[in-house]
Amino acid sequence: MITKTYSRDLSACNTFRMKVSCRIFIEYDSIVDLLSLDFEDMLQPVKHIGAGSNILFTRDFNGTILHSAVRFIEEIGGEGDEVLVSAGSGVVFDDLCEWAAGRGLWGPENLSHIPGEVGASAVQNIGAYGVEAKDIIRTVYAYDTVSGEFVHFDVSECGYGYRDSMFKSPGCQGRYIITHVVFAFSRKAAPVLGYGPVKAAVEAGGQPLTPALVREAITSIRKSKLPEVSEMGSAGSFFKNPVVSVDKYNEVLAEARTSIGPDVTVPHYEVSGSDGAPMVKIPAAWLIEQCGWKGRRSGNAAVYEKQPLVIVNATGRALPEEIIALEDKVRVSVRSRFGIELSPEVEHI
Repeated sequence: MITKTYSRDLSACNTFRMKVSCRIFIEYDSIVDLLSLDFEDMLQPVKHIGAGSNILFTRDFNGTILHSAVRFIEEIGGEGDEVLVSAGSGVVFDDLCEWAAGRGLWGPENLSHIPGEVGASAVQNIGAYGVEAKDIIRTVYAYDTVSGEFVHFDVSECGYGYRDSMFKSPGCQGRYIITHVVFAFSRKAAPVLGYGPVKAAVEAGGQPLTPALVREAITSIRKSKLPEVSEMGSAGSFFKNPVVSVDKYNEVLAEARTSIGPDVTVPHYEVSGSDGAPMVKIPAAWLIEQCGWKGRRSGNAAVYEKQPLVIVNATGRALPEEIIALEDKVRVSVRSRFGIELSPEVEHI
């Protein structure tokens, strides 16, 4: 079934709760319905969204918003301990995590309680606590609005990087509408417990290690650090964690020891650059907190008091320009003090 609404209020379609509207809103609940849509005749521009958990509407959208209500989860095969699972693009991603954990399948448990839908997870390459969507995706199926054909991409063809994919690139953005994603889960225990808080939470329970136990620990940690979008508007992590050279990291460390104290440590993770060179990922939350933004409010927008990586609609009345103004202030502060340019993880529309 296809549902078309005119002058649709988008407040409930974005987790920031921006009070904006679009000219036309179209939702479809099957791949057959998607195929019946006439893209050339749609009011332009056209934007496909998921749950709106990683976007900031900066103004009313004077075009067509599309949304998938294709919702199914089914086991489709696999060899040995591997289990292949197909999920529709409109499935809430956390529902998929719950489904897998309930069947004792390993893979998505570290991604539990991340807002959003399956289709968007494949576009954004969502990640948390040492796991990214690309680690469990096998194949992405999509409709090519240019050729009018259904296509599929092996995970190796998706150009996945840190919160990035080919679907976000200028040549592909908006071209491919993801219909469903095939994930590879496992019956064999494969916990990722490299992050201290996760390991400590799991071990504190003293229970046999299961996907459900890890999922419960992850969910508890996220709830303790991040606002529930049903209670306070946000888009989760607003900024990407910057990846810098070893030399730049040493500069940040030297600045911190000069301004904070000689024994201070800068949290970081060693990673490899695209060319294999050693790089360092510094938590943006730490940089923002050192610049004094944690818990600070600017008008109706604020940096969340428990996690400075998150900008929130503190009163429920924030305008897009208030969120953007606070974003700019934070970026300027970090750039001025540490010489690092923060990049938004949230897509501005």
